[in-house]
Amino acid sequence: MIVGYRCAACGHLVDIATPWPWRCPNSSLTDRHHVLRLMGVHRRPGAADHPLLLGGENLAWLSFARAHGVSHAAIDRLVGEVDDSVGHSGGGRFGVTPFGRADALSDALGFAPTGGVYVKDETGQVGGSHKARHLVSILLHLRVAEMVGLTPGSDRPTLAIASCGNAAIAAATLASAIQWPLKVFVPAHASPSVLTHLETLGAKVVMCRRTIGDPPGDPCMHEFRAAVDAGAVPFSVQGPENALCLDGGRSLAWEIAAQSAPRPLDRMVVQVGGGALATCIGDGFRGGPTPILTAMQTQACAPFDRAWRTAQQLGVSDIAFDWAQCMYPWVSADPGGPHSAASGILDDETYDWVGVVESLARSKGESVVVAEADVSLAHRLAREHTSIAADATGTAGLAGLIALRPLLAQTDRIGVVFSGIERC
Repeated sequence: MIVGYRCAACGHLVDIATPWPWRCPNSSLTDRHHVLRLMGVHRRPGAADHPLLLGGENLAWLSFARAHGVSHAAIDRLVGEVDDSVGHSGGGRFGVTPFGRADALSDALGFAPTGGVYVKDETGQVGGSHKARHLVSILLHLRVAEMVGLTPGSDRPTLAIASCGNAAIAAATLASAIQWPLKVFVPAHASPSVLTHLETLGAKVVMCRRTIGDPPGDPCMHEFRAAVDAGAVPFSVQGPENALCLDGGRSLAWEIAAQSAPRPLDRMVVQVGGGALATCIGDGFRGGPTPILTAMQTQACAPFDRAWRTAQQLGVSDIAFDWAQCMYPWVSADPGGPHSAASGILDDETYDWVGVVESLARSKGESVVVAEADVSLAHRLAREHTSIAADATGTAGLAGLIALRPLLAQTDRIGVVFSGIERC
């Protein structure tokens, strides 16, 4: 059972019964170097009656519900209501997504029949990516708080997110389904088709332009944080902004562990932008056989790789105490910001870098930075040798595998996540 949260940076403890435990209480606009990490027994869950219940009381939102006396029957009803609402709104339903060996892709990369590339296909998940796994934990916590009378005020406060891609679409899909207001902070280069989709779902879009003289970091994050401090709920996929996003995201690794049995994967290569995906995959593999985790970034923007190398020099124990020394905004040579086909992982900072460092250290993993040519090659190979229509961000983990391929054995079983359906 999850019993609470502990800030990796300052050690502050938050009990699991606490409503709205989004951020460490010591986090502020001038000091965001805090992140709440889940406390409790890490073990692999068994089967569940519904995908959103995979993990049982290893889930923080469910442990919160049980701490307030919510019955198992009421929890089941709540999960069914949320999933039905999302399904009826046209957003799809939560489910266990496909995983398996990509035979043609494995052959193209020279793997033996006993090895190869194993793809977790998240393009069919709610919103077309894995992002809804992170956000639904926040949503379920909010709904439980409503059920037990712990929501401050009579009106639902606006949800807020800083994103211009899959996370924004997942957030708008969920918010629209349960009729909760949402404000999305997007950069000036956001795709017009994504903006149209967000507005169709009823989200209020706020354009955030990067200008000379701005403070370091993403202008969308600056405006998002100001909105949260003014009362909005951080409906975010960054753990320092909302610890609950690191809860349900672990289900992806739990599914992979079950789907890859009886022979576990040797390695997982995970694309890193904000870092929540890699953190959740690393946390989800705890309590059982753990593949080597490789974190992948592009040459255009690699703040995590820089932090990882600094952390290795300093020693990774209690690395969050050295936050400012390890993780700080990436400064691009282009005044307009970094550019890559994998635009969804160009975060100025790897917000969940602490969790990724922990996962790499625990699995004896590494960080790899890839050239833009490999990002493009990975996307092309994925389209040519699989039927999965993921975008270049979603196939970027494969670019990390391509960069590592000369070091891998033909019999290695390598996992990647394809996430983010390609949108015109």
